[in-house]
Amino acid sequence: MMERFSKKIIISTTLIAICLIILIPTIYKIVKDHHNDSYLVVEKKALEAAKKCWNEKVCLNESITLKELYDNKYLDILVNPISKKIYNENSTIKKSDDKYEVDLH
Repeated sequence: MMERFSKKIIISTTLIAICLIILIPTIYKIVKDHHNDSYLVVEKKALEAAKKCWNEKVCLNESITLKELYDNKYLDILVNPISKKIYNENSTIKKSDDKYEVDLH
């Protein structure tokens, strides 16, 4: 009887360990990808607003701050999707030769 009980415990423990070995990295990757996608959405939102401002000739500088976009009504206040903190108004979007650089902080 003790022998069977030991085998059941070993099998159960092994199955739980296998499930954890598979689930933990998978869940970590899913959460990490979700955070990265959330940041990309916010950056694209800021970049689209900046492009619209440049195309309408309202923003004339090669570098635009979020404050300029807020003041010209091209963008609502941007919030970090993970920490829920408001991005600094001095964060910039720069344009040079059809290349764009978004620096949110």
